[in-house]
Amino acid sequence: MNRPSHKDRLPMPRAVAMACAFLMTGSALMPAAAQVPPPRPAQLNTPKASPAPPAAALKNEAPPSLERINGYLNGIRGLQADFLQIAPDGRQYPGVLYMLRPGRMRFEYHPPATLEVVSDGRSVMIRDKKMKTEPDKYFIGQTPLKFLLQPKIDVAKDAKLVDLKRIGPEIVMTLEDKSTFGGTSIIRVHFDGENYALREWTVVDAQGASTRVALSNVDLTALPDKSLFIVDEPKLMEPRN
Repeated sequence: MNRPSHKDRLPMPRAVAMACAFLMTGSALMPAAAQVPPPRPAQLNTPKASPAPPAAALKNEAPPSLERINGYLNGIRGLQADFLQIAPDGRQYPGVLYMLRPGRMRFEYHPPATLEVVSDGRSVMIRDKKMKTEPDKYFIGQTPLKFLLQPKIDVAKDAKLVDLKRIGPEIVMTLEDKSTFGGTSIIRVHFDGENYALREWTVVDAQGASTRVALSNVDLTALPDKSLFIVDEPKLMEPRN
């Protein structure tokens, strides 16, 4: 069976952004029939931002700590969460995220979408179960969320730290990664301002397309079965010059 042509596939940074967290697969990778039309504003199910605290209250808050971010992420052994992926065109794709550190991650989209994104710790596979084509496979180091999967997470070492600040009730970390497939990606990661829990991330790919992944119902006690993270053996995609 013929594989989709290159023009029908999205560059890897947008793909990974829209499935993961973690953010990460673009809407162009999904059949048109599987895409959910953008809901009316009243139907949007995205987290609502809390009003920003008074300036006086912000003065008494400790500055954001990269050490605490690294500590929180390194403390995750396993994770299961619901995710809502918001594509650059506003379409929304819900699903379930599974993570087993180090290195393993899986995004399962709810029907009618038929896409799966799986990392086994070495590579990331993007597969469309409906099309029955050979899945695409990429080195994990080419994905913008590789810093979430390292055996020892050191965010500032795995990517360039551009900014770290409090915005209202959240801590927002901005990273730049020049090693992602297709060009430089900008990753904005949102954490809870009190306990540093991971809330969401947005990846802006080399073409300027922005993809957001918001998490809910996060279960840090989950230890997903290793069978969820098996990657087939297609040839790994090499970076384009």
